[in-house]
Amino acid sequence: MLDNIKDYKVILASASPRRRELLAGLDIPFTVKSLPDVDETFPAELRAGDIPLFISKKKADAYRPTMADDELVITADTIVWLDDKALGKPSDKDEARRMLHKMSQKTHAVFTGVTITTKTQQLSFVAQSNVTFARLTDEEVDYYVEKYAPMDKAGAYGAQEWIGYIGMENIEGSYFNVMGLPVQRLYGELKNIK
Repeated sequence: MLDNIKDYKVILASASPRRRELLAGLDIPFTVKSLPDVDETFPAELRAGDIPLFISKKKADAYRPTMADDELVITADTIVWLDDKALGKPSDKDEARRMLHKMSQKTHAVFTGVTITTKTQQLSFVAQSNVTFARLTDEEVDYYVEKYAPMDKAGAYGAQEWIGYIGMENIEGSYFNVMGLPVQRLYGELKNIK
């Protein structure tokens, strides 16, 4: 499959174990390379899906100067959008608790921006999924924050973890996007690489 990219060395530019697992599911050989200290700031006027799209392009630009002609780099960024604000990764357990309580009994959007870069081509897209959470009790939030690792996840939760099992009532859109990489859309976009 994807014969059009068979001559490329595919690089997933992400430290995320979830993205690694999801990309592996497409049966595409790839390596992982993550540059330290890539600036992930964005202009304050950006809203919703424009934020992770901007950051995924910014990450791609950090790799461009060192890319070989036969490399294809995939960069991505995910945010949770709730009450007209972006929820990124929490800085500590208290912020993780606050984020989860804000999402309780509400619908939020998960946006993932993805950029595919070669020396001669760049494609970018953003995927959106809407997630509705059930009511989360203090005990449930505390249990999740103490037992799992919410600090490395946008919105302080992993759909594939306990809080997703007990909290996610409904998803509109890609479940894999909520995990951090919309692989079905990525597969379709990879077909457009020359």
